[in-house]
Amino acid sequence: MTRLFVYGTLRARGSQHHRLAGARALGPARTRPELTLLDLGWHPALVQRGHTAVVGELYEVDAALLAALDEFEGVPAWYQRVPLVLEDGVEVETYVMRDADAGPRPEIDGGDWITYAQARDG
Repeated sequence: MTRLFVYGTLRARGSQHHRLAGARALGPARTRPELTLLDLGWHPALVQRGHTAVVGELYEVDAALLAALDEFEGVPAWYQRVPLVLEDGVEVETYVMRDADAGPRPEIDGGDWITYAQARDG
């Protein structure tokens, strides 16, 4: 089993949450303030630089579900699945985009995709 941190459309109120069917929800989580969350339009991207603590949720997923999520996230061409230490010291995995691939995109102040997207989209 893998502990997976999700921060965007895979979150409970996100448009792609159904893809986590069968996963065990472990609750809310937050990263250390060392990342940047970017607005790519209908979904965010996490990059490994910056000063933002990103808001998300933690799930426990089995190998089959993880493989399906990797395919959905376009690993390794679009996103990379990497280890991450959360603010409470828990080691997990998450999906990040290479900084060079993200390009110049708006940063999501506060690091909460759901709150940001609701305010942006009205």
